[in-house]
Amino acid sequence: MRPNPVKAILGGLVGTIAMTLMMYLVAPMMLGKPMDVAAMLGGMLGGSWVMGMVGHLINGTVIFPLLYAYLLYRILPGFPWVKGMIWGLILWFLSQALITPMMGGGIFSANAGGLMAVMASLMAHVVYGVLLGEISEASKGSTALSCSCS
Repeated sequence: MRPNPVKAILGGLVGTIAMTLMMYLVAPMMLGKPMDVAAMLGGMLGGSWVMGMVGHLINGTVIFPLLYAYLLYRILPGFPWVKGMIWGLILWFLSQALITPMMGGGIFSANAGGLMAVMASLMAHVVYGVLLGEISEASKGSTALSCSCS
């Protein structure tokens, strides 16, 4: 069995919104500045902040949730929120080891805030994963996170 793809996309949307708010509202409390992933992605893609934000939203709302629903859900252990959290941790590791260096932030954010940036990114990815896992698995009427999608 796997999660409904529509619910996975909804979970990805909610998780991406939460993560984005954390980047721009919580990270400044930790780092003294926002984690502007949209600007970094936009720069890496040769475009603008808007292009970077669109890429961030597409990845978090469509691509990563569908990979989770179709490929990973069955093999990840635990309750739905644990499965989602593990996926969030995998995404965090990949972002810090591969993507952040490609955007000029260095491996594990060495050039983009160091340990505090790594921890802020870790927190955001865990929140993303837990929300994705819970919402994509929510049954009709069983939790406050359920949706009327079938």
